[in-house]
Amino acid sequence: MGEIVRIAVNGATGRMGRALLELLRRDRRFALVAAITAPDAPEMGAPVAHGSQLCFSHDWSAIQPLDVVIDFSGPEGLASALAHCEAHGVALVVGTTGYGEDLAVRLASSAARIPLLRSANFSLGVAVLARLLREASAALAEWDLEIVEAHHGRKEDAPSGTALLLGEAAAAARGTTLEAQAVYAREGRTGPRQPGSIGFAVVRGGDIVGEHTAMLIGQGERLELSHRATDRSIFARGAIEAAHWLAGQPAGAYGLDAMLAERSGR
Repeated sequence: MGEIVRIAVNGATGRMGRALLELLRRDRRFALVAAITAPDAPEMGAPVAHGSQLCFSHDWSAIQPLDVVIDFSGPEGLASALAHCEAHGVALVVGTTGYGEDLAVRLASSAARIPLLRSANFSLGVAVLARLLREASAALAEWDLEIVEAHHGRKEDAPSGTALLLGEAAAAARGTTLEAQAVYAREGRTGPRQPGSIGFAVVRGGDIVGEHTAMLIGQGERLELSHRATDRSIFARGAIEAAHWLAGQPAGAYGLDAMLAERSGR
């Protein structure tokens, strides 16, 4: 999209929201129109965005015309953003997770009316890793597959959502599902490895931002595909690239893979 893209950030006081605002203030492809906050969010100052005052608001009705919204809020905030985008024909980038089935169905339905892109991980490197893993898993369908991930010691879930995303991509490429093939724990006398299974190993410690390695293991050789994150801002940068791309798309349901496929001509 060549012209300036008018954008709003929903969930502006969260960690991702603040990172997005900081990057967007310096990105001349965008006019940062609004920062949407929850009604109980702490007050924020009114910074200057490309020479104009940025509107911090709890109320969507006060927002000027938009081309795209990036949402990193919560289920309730996402529902409000979706309603606004549907009513005004605005593209929506969704980074919020943890919403229920009702909202998931509503999002799927909305893609018939607006451009809508969802992802649990906006790292462009991880998106490329998933593409490579799909191709490798299909080409080396008889090889064993193990996924190893490492994160900081404060992370509460395991395996990570990204590790599961990689497992799902590999399983689909092999014509199966992660539910059918995943092995999440090994201890004691587990017996021989089952053909076709997808194993997971988890490391937790220190301040590791995120590391993921998919190991495809054959007889006498091994292929490793890895991604290491050293800066959390990669997720905000990926969401911004997705927003810029999505603002020029027709209505439909998209993922990062669609953007990458267009960029690579595939």
